[in-house]
Amino acid sequence: MEELVYLNGALLPKDQAKVSILDYGFLFGYGLYETIRAYKGQLFRLDAHLNRLDDSARKLGISLDLQKLKQGVLDTVQANGFIQTRVRITVSIGEGTMTPDLRSCQTPTVLILAGEYHPYSRQKYEQGFRVVVSSIRRNSLSPVTFMKSANTMECMLARQEARDAGADEALFFNEKGRLTEASGSNVFIVADGAVMTPRLQSGILPGVTRAALFELAKQTRVKISEANVLPQQLMAADEVFLTNSLIEVMPVTVVAGQKVGDARPGPTTRRLMEAYAQVVQAETL
Repeated sequence: MEELVYLNGALLPKDQAKVSILDYGFLFGYGLYETIRAYKGQLFRLDAHLNRLDDSARKLGISLDLQKLKQGVLDTVQANGFIQTRVRITVSIGEGTMTPDLRSCQTPTVLILAGEYHPYSRQKYEQGFRVVVSSIRRNSLSPVTFMKSANTMECMLARQEARDAGADEALFFNEKGRLTEASGSNVFIVADGAVMTPRLQSGILPGVTRAALFELAKQTRVKISEANVLPQQLMAADEVFLTNSLIEVMPVTVVAGQKVGDARPGPTTRRLMEAYAQVVQAETL
């Protein structure tokens, strides 16, 4: 079956979907995206993703019809019919003049992809991710840092650093030397059974899965807090894990060549992994 995509209100075969060469998403990276996971056709926390997208879009002057967008996501997922689906919504401010002028853009471009997702194996979750520290520094003062910007150049460069080092992910510190996030996920550390994650003000994306972990921590009586996380705290942590909508809760067993704990998923990480899986099951039945 040919994969279908949603482009500006219509479902089309992927090879028929075309975007203007004057689209500001293409020319200038002026756009946003969201990645969502669907389980047997049921999207997990779709509204939270759409609300985050809309909040950032308003700040960029991009007007979205959330009800139409939501229906577009549902239709695209259903049309492709995968058991495990990776959904990507991409929006830009639309087509404009070649000389940068946001006022020339009249209609946003909306693209929805729903491809088959192949989750990591159980063995990978037991092995955990190996992560490196990127040479790139995040700017905690930039408004773009807090958005899921379509311009992902920093993230792609950091991920390539990880691949070149034989690792799975790369962590960013900001210009003040504080931990922020990974190239495609939020980061948490555990010390003496208490969970800590960088403050939003450090320059991180307010992750949907990150927010879910705060809910789960309360339910499972795990102490959790936001803080300015320093390099020495990261390296001394008993446990480290990453979260995003696709990988869910992924243990980290090696940071910058140093083992985390005994290089196996720790008890707090396992508890939250299990709790997250239960919430996904309950909300996607």
